[in-house]
Amino acid sequence: MKRFLFLSIFSLLFLIGCKKDAVDASSTKAFQESINDMSSSLPTIKQIKFNEALYILKTFGVDAEGDIEELKALGKLLEGKKVPEIFAMADKVAQENGINWASTAPPSLGEMNIFQNIMPSETDVNDIAANSLQITISEVSVDSVLGPKALQIVPRLLDAAGNKVDFENAALETTLEVSSQGVKLLTSKNLMQNNQFKGFYMRFSSLPQEKVIDNKIDIKVTVKTSKKTIQMTKMGVDVNPNALLMPQSSENPENLEGTPEENATGTDSPKVIGDPKNTVVNFLSNLNSQNLKAAYSQSENPNWGSYETFANPTSGFGTVKSVDVTNVSTKANANNTASVNATYTVTDKAGNATSLDVSYGLKATETGWKITSYKINSSQKK
Repeated sequence: MKRFLFLSIFSLLFLIGCKKDAVDASSTKAFQESINDMSSSLPTIKQIKFNEALYILKTFGVDAEGDIEELKALGKLLEGKKVPEIFAMADKVAQENGINWASTAPPSLGEMNIFQNIMPSETDVNDIAANSLQITISEVSVDSVLGPKALQIVPRLLDAAGNKVDFENAALETTLEVSSQGVKLLTSKNLMQNNQFKGFYMRFSSLPQEKVIDNKIDIKVTVKTSKKTIQMTKMGVDVNPNALLMPQSSENPENLEGTPEENATGTDSPKVIGDPKNTVVNFLSNLNSQNLKAAYSQSENPNWGSYETFANPTSGFGTVKSVDVTNVSTKANANNTASVNATYTVTDKAGNATSLDVSYGLKATETGWKITSYKINSSQKK
């Protein structure tokens, strides 16, 4: 009897000792078994949060399409990781994606299972009775020089009558896709937890200027509920070309033939891509935001001297409080030199406003266009 009891206890300890405390992603089965082992060692509330963390990482922490590929990518991401590490990773991903979730907060996403699709039930918080989607797009972060620097894109679920659907405590995977003439430029994901979802903040600077055709983009938003996937696309949305990501100047050594010495012959002039007026626009924008170091870095004007002279608070650009731009245009651009004309109103820190008409001279450098001269054509106090 004692021997039988000893063997029973030994067998139980052996089984407990075989439970995995770290992710084993050698196969889908091993991955699921290790996750189940790790989850079963946690208190009930922590088990729910653990499943939520896995869902956050599967949805936003890996770059893959479809459940099977997402699981494979998640397994690679979590291989060898333990529970505290997984919680920390989920916290970081949630923060980076602007998701209102934390591993230390109470459960908020409902029942989650990354290994199987749960059929909707009467208590399924993701079973939203929605028929269509409404998208509101607003220009935000307006700069007095550059203009709007971003779009706020807010989707709302609507019922059959076109009214906004009221729901809460959901975890609806919401995807934003931005394209231009069929070329995908950007993809972003978030969780829609209620009908107060703030949507997506899309910076124009995340879109490459050379891929945005006619300064227009198409915006598609997809929301997944338990029973259906709802999509809506807005075509031909205007963007602010001044705030787009400008192409960088670059040499392409792969396309060069001969020795470095041979290639250097006749190629002393740098090749600069982009309109020189963008340098002036950014220069004025930095003055407006009083980022004088950034403004100074866009110049190689000997008349402005050192940065201390340039930024002098009584005799230099340090006196500037704000800049309100009326127009910036390129007048000439040839042989790696350019002339840009700008009209704007400058207000100093004493509150005095002056309208200026200024000509900027620029030269091409290896790092882009640089301001080399500055001439005030006319000025008028307001």
